[in-house]
Amino acid sequence: MSEPYCWGIFRERTHSPGRESDDAEILRLTAKGLEAIGFQVGLKTAEEVVGLAEGRPQCVFLMCEGIQVLRQLEAWQAAGVRHVNTPMAVLNTYRDRMIAQFEEAGVPFIESRLVSTAVGRPGLSRPVWVKRADVHNTQEGDVVFAASENALEAALGALASRGIARAVIQPHIEGDLIKFYGVGPGGGRDGEPRWFRWFYHKDQRVTGHPFDPRALARLVRRAAAALGLEVYGGDVITTAGGEIVLLDLNAWPSFALYRDEAAPVIAGYLAQRFQGGR
Repeated sequence: MSEPYCWGIFRERTHSPGRESDDAEILRLTAKGLEAIGFQVGLKTAEEVVGLAEGRPQCVFLMCEGIQVLRQLEAWQAAGVRHVNTPMAVLNTYRDRMIAQFEEAGVPFIESRLVSTAVGRPGLSRPVWVKRADVHNTQEGDVVFAASENALEAALGALASRGIARAVIQPHIEGDLIKFYGVGPGGGRDGEPRWFRWFYHKDQRVTGHPFDPRALARLVRRAAAALGLEVYGGDVITTAGGEIVLLDLNAWPSFALYRDEAAPVIAGYLAQRFQGGR
């Protein structure tokens, strides 16, 4: 085959609540960018990939997050198929693993307690967020604000009733919620990602606390490197005291506000990675 043969794998619909179209569109635009460079590209759902015994591609760019498909892709990676993000990097975004990875790498992260949803109830000294400890938001109840002990117990109980064994509890921090997108482990100036954009989350009253955008970019790059992510997004809070608090880091977001700008950047980065560069 003369041109490199790649698959893009869509995020599972259950992992894209309310963002199905946005998630699918960034993958499609990235595929078009790769095709313009000279790659042959096929787009697949996670369900089409699971259990596939033959016909695997030479390289994969993926938004899927389920354990079953990621384990299969890990086997493909061991056989020489190149991936962005790697299956292990995506697994590292599961909250319980992310906390441990950040701690080991010394990446500043919001205070996070990993607790059982079924055994005992932790005390509540201030409002908190209760989040399932594995994948990110898949449905209502996966991420819940709890301002009281009763609300905390209800959130944990609801997760337990769905068979979710562990949760992460994080304090509520006042400040401006900022979302970000990034591409590449480096290549920017002074330790920043090679491509990086941030913006204020729309559903809030922005106070405009001053902060250093370059410090934000460097923090995000450190966090992405700790998880092994190459295409990523997430959230921080900027406080009245100028602190930047990392709340979350995700593998391959929708890039919705910057999709047309980001897609060719991602495609160019993938081409470099898949052809042996870094």
